[in-house]
Amino acid sequence: MTTSLQPVQALVPGANLEAYVQTVNSLPLLTLEQERELAGRLYYHQDLDAARQMVLAHLRFVVHIARSYSGYGLAQADLIQEGNVGLMKAVKRFNPEMGVRLVSFAVHWIRAEIHEFILRNWRIVKVATTKAQRKLFFNLRSQKKRLAWLNNDEVRAVADSLGVEPHEVREMESRLTGQDMAFDPAEDADDDSAYQSPAHYLEDHRYDPARQLEDADWSDSSSTNLHEALEGLDERSRDILQQRWLSDDKVTLHDLAAKYNVSAERIRQLEKNALNKLKGTLQA
Repeated sequence: MTTSLQPVQALVPGANLEAYVQTVNSLPLLTLEQERELAGRLYYHQDLDAARQMVLAHLRFVVHIARSYSGYGLAQADLIQEGNVGLMKAVKRFNPEMGVRLVSFAVHWIRAEIHEFILRNWRIVKVATTKAQRKLFFNLRSQKKRLAWLNNDEVRAVADSLGVEPHEVREMESRLTGQDMAFDPAEDADDDSAYQSPAHYLEDHRYDPARQLEDADWSDSSSTNLHEALEGLDERSRDILQQRWLSDDKVTLHDLAAKYNVSAERIRQLEKNALNKLKGTLQA
């Protein structure tokens, strides 16, 4: 037994969010037997209609999860739509042989898509890129609902629970309190506030004649020093570095090993020794 077909439009929360919520809440839930049948049809026979019915029956859960992220200043409809993407990914990967209900399996995928959307859109500058930073971001956001700045004991507790260093907790806390700022002043800014924009106190040195001359001199000096340092190497070491690092068509260790009739490991050792000697000469 399967559920009746529902309009595909229910997948997209439009401008009337309340109407969308009412629609998805009116869709019947699947019994365990219905879910198993639909999951089997999708998993073993790639039945897309079964996938659609499974998605539609679980849209209400996406709404419930998305509402728990209402404190990030992002449109609820956007959060729901991202959660729906996670739900569809979960349905695609759901294996009926795992012995769990789809809703339990899908929670991870729904939250993951919502998290990605929040991290992309919460600030112009990304506040979290690594896995540890992402965990910090969402954990500290929940802490901020009841705390001002964390004290040292709370910082250590958060750091220990997430397996990060205390200074990383402090850094993320600072990022959370920061605000985006436009580089140029707003069009309606008066003289008293316009000077506060970065355009008035951040200098662009790229076209400063003195800076350009300094950069050119540094580049010429670096090239000269590198050439002299290379001349101090034996011919084989110089050839290895030139072909491995200074050529547009870089060769492999095995190519050089064949050329000099030695092992690739020997070429690697020669390369390492030459780089160390070159580094020592340039730093002298």
